[in-house]
Amino acid sequence: MEIVVSGIRPTGELHLGNYFGAVRNFLRMQYENQCYFFIADYHSLTTHPTPADLHGNVRRVLINYLAAGLDPDASTLYIQSDVPEVTELYLLLNMNAYLGELQRVTSFKEKVRKQPDNVNAGLLTYPTLMAADIIIHKAHKVPVGKDQEQHLEMTRTFANRFNRMYNVEYFVEPQAYNFGEQLIKIPGLDGSGKMGKSEGEGNAIFLSDSPEVIKKKVMKAVSDSGPTEPNQPKPDAIQNLFTLMEVVSSPETLDFFNEKYNTCQIRYGDMKKQLTQDMIQFTAPFREKINEIAADEAYLKKVVNTGAEKARESAAKTVREVRQIIGFRSF
Repeated sequence: MEIVVSGIRPTGELHLGNYFGAVRNFLRMQYENQCYFFIADYHSLTTHPTPADLHGNVRRVLINYLAAGLDPDASTLYIQSDVPEVTELYLLLNMNAYLGELQRVTSFKEKVRKQPDNVNAGLLTYPTLMAADIIIHKAHKVPVGKDQEQHLEMTRTFANRFNRMYNVEYFVEPQAYNFGEQLIKIPGLDGSGKMGKSEGEGNAIFLSDSPEVIKKKVMKAVSDSGPTEPNQPKPDAIQNLFTLMEVVSSPETLDFFNEKYNTCQIRYGDMKKQLTQDMIQFTAPFREKINEIAADEAYLKKVVNTGAEKARESAAKTVREVRQIIGFRSF
């Protein structure tokens, strides 16, 4: 059984894009591999060093992922800052990471351009902290998006460099996790791009959204005046509506509105009403579970404490062995 590690940034609640993009695969993965899922609260400080409610953000993300189906009995679910061994390994890896290679990281250069007044050391050394998160559990695989591929490559570099410098075969060089299928890309409600909180609250349908909020968001989704000739190609904004319907509605419903579009009889108001109804029905189980878990403080505390204990057992062993390899000894 392979070890898999994946980080979750505490930047908001789960939306349909998150769920269909990766979370569904996490649910399967946790029963097929030895998985470590962690909420990356240290990482969040690189771009938001003075968060208004860090604990609240972590709590909401924890609740959402539990409600979505992450099983703390099948996997290890923990908060990054609850495992201090991560920061020690991060420090040790930084001793073997070079300024030039860190400055060349694409995401670092992009962040410098976007936030020139907040170019902190944590931002520069983000790849070494990510590497520590991964190799502290001797991970074989890491689920990553396109924006993280370079960081994973650097993780392999740091692991290999440690092995070469100390003449050991200690760290595994982790590879990207291949889900074995094409991930579903969920579009946003603004008519362009993917669903995401960064594009605005109204662009995403969150699993915790009330029926009233879902209705308001969907009815405001971008549309047009309709096709002017049969079987006309759908503009991006209209295709987005059909893609959303494809993931939450029945095939018969999708076929019905496709037929209406292709025969120039489409009424987007009717389509949005149906999409609203289907989204409310799809998200209802998640919403109920979120409310149930949020009210159970004892359960949340148990999940966090158990996850920290399991993660620390793995992490402490790695750090203890790394210290011995480097040459730290007790007198």
